[in-house]
Amino acid sequence: MKKVIYTLFVIAGIAFVSSCKKTLDAPTKSSLDESVIFSTPSLAEGSIAGVLQSFGETNSYRGRFLVFYGLNNDTEVYNTLKSVDDDKAKLSNYNCNVNNSQMNTTDNAWAKFYEGIERANLAIRGIRTYGNIESNPAMAQILGEILTLRAVIYNDLIKGWGDVPARFEPITTATAYLPRSDRDVIYKQLLADLNEASGYLPWPGENTTTARVERVNKAFAKGLRARLALAAGGYAQRLDGTVKLSSDPELSHDKMYAIAKKECLDIINSGKLRLLGFEDVFRKLNEETGAAGLESMWEIPFSDGRGRVIFDLGVRHIKTDQYTGQNKGGTDGPNPIMLYEYDNDDVRRDVTVVPYEWDGGDGTKGAIQVPSSLGRLYFGKYRYEWMKRRVTATNDDGLNWMYMRYADVVLMAAEAINDLDGPAAAAPYLKMIRDRAFPTAPNKVTAFMATATASKSAFFEAIVNERALEFTGEMLRKSDLIRWNLLGTKLAEAKTKLQQLENRQGKYAALPAKIYYRTAANGETVEIYGLKLGDTDAQGVALGYTSNKAWTMVTTGETVSYWNALYTKDPNLQQYWPIWQVFLDSSNGMLNNKPLNL
Repeated sequence: MKKVIYTLFVIAGIAFVSSCKKTLDAPTKSSLDESVIFSTPSLAEGSIAGVLQSFGETNSYRGRFLVFYGLNNDTEVYNTLKSVDDDKAKLSNYNCNVNNSQMNTTDNAWAKFYEGIERANLAIRGIRTYGNIESNPAMAQILGEILTLRAVIYNDLIKGWGDVPARFEPITTATAYLPRSDRDVIYKQLLADLNEASGYLPWPGENTTTARVERVNKAFAKGLRARLALAAGGYAQRLDGTVKLSSDPELSHDKMYAIAKKECLDIINSGKLRLLGFEDVFRKLNEETGAAGLESMWEIPFSDGRGRVIFDLGVRHIKTDQYTGQNKGGTDGPNPIMLYEYDNDDVRRDVTVVPYEWDGGDGTKGAIQVPSSLGRLYFGKYRYEWMKRRVTATNDDGLNWMYMRYADVVLMAAEAINDLDGPAAAAPYLKMIRDRAFPTAPNKVTAFMATATASKSAFFEAIVNERALEFTGEMLRKSDLIRWNLLGTKLAEAKTKLQQLENRQGKYAALPAKIYYRTAANGETVEIYGLKLGDTDAQGVALGYTSNKAWTMVTTGETVSYWNALYTKDPNLQQYWPIWQVFLDSSNGMLNNKPLNL
């Protein structure tokens, strides 16, 4: 089903782009001029395809932004981070320059994002002019989708590059070159757009269009508005290079948190979404069920031969085997300290952090799980072995990217309500997430909540930690840390923890120096002892495991330690990527990277 939908999107998108070019070139009338396209829902729907096509291009979300944005924090890392001078590593280690070979091309994410924005702008203008949205709900819904997709792109532009040019109208000769805009201007426009969009969009499953997660719905528009409000009301590195809150009274902390609270409570009180079992969330994602109204709120749709989610963020398969026709996975992975941040009864740990990879086999069968290393762990949320189809493409796996899920809304509600009303009012929402994480240990939830609700500051700290445990591998952490003004602080803490873990100091002092492992009776699954606080070498030996190996981040001949590779410059001086040289050169002198001192 997903492949069919995506193919229709692309076909319609090509037709849409061609028609838009025609309207820009000449005002000739035809059966496909703007007045017809943007007054006919079946034709205007192609504008959605035009925008989504830009998401899936080779160097857009598919092969650049999803792979490299948000890495090297206290939860997520580039798995080859010790190659500090490699341009891929530099995209993550806070030492990126304008000539980065992975990004300094005319077709990379920056270009594709603005391509998607231009397509959205053309559609928005056309629908507002000809769509008669006041009396045509189908056309209004399309406008709501386009407004929301444009907000998605701007959200990621700001996350990736900070203050960026604001383009909310189609390009003209007068606006061909624009400078960077203060992000506050963009935030205010997006907050207004999403408020408008949510009035046009149905809830998940309310019509055939919103029955699947590849299409935007009211819940997602509201959730995205909450996410943007929290960012707008938080800290960021500004155009003058300093890290501070907005000085715009319309974007004050309290006003933004009030918006987030309202939007999240609207979603929760609608009853249109629900929390699933934690593992079930990601099994359904990997099984590509695509049904709306569960936990996934919206997914970037990729066809079977497009998209690199497992390819880059999944559990590694060293060879092709019974589960996959591509030997990929593991470009990115969890920060090693995350293996020890979870309580032993927290069911999220073994779903999120995988300490093994798949090896062996003849291409169709026989591969088994084997331990990886402490310095190379994998996100277990994305797995070839959980898919219902076998990936055969060499470069792409086609798994959708889950852009937002209901748990994010619940924790944003907890954060905003604590900030505005205190921990007692916010407690039920945090408890929802803890209850799911500890289905067999309710006493631990009770004890945790008693500590978390002791004060507003204690509750905030609980939220900071809970979002790490809940969303590792979903690339939300870096932007969270920036808006809390905790990026540098948490990276410094992670560096210390990594040193302590390697040297078995502090809370890691009693950890075994080795892990002990064997293949289970099913001939495929690895059983590992020594990964939990409380495990010991003596017990590992006594249990009679057939194999063992040193559990270390150190590799033979290395010149850079793991913790020193995490960041090479002050993270707060380079919270964002620079605008790449190719775009500086073609900007007619309008763009620069002064805040980053590049």
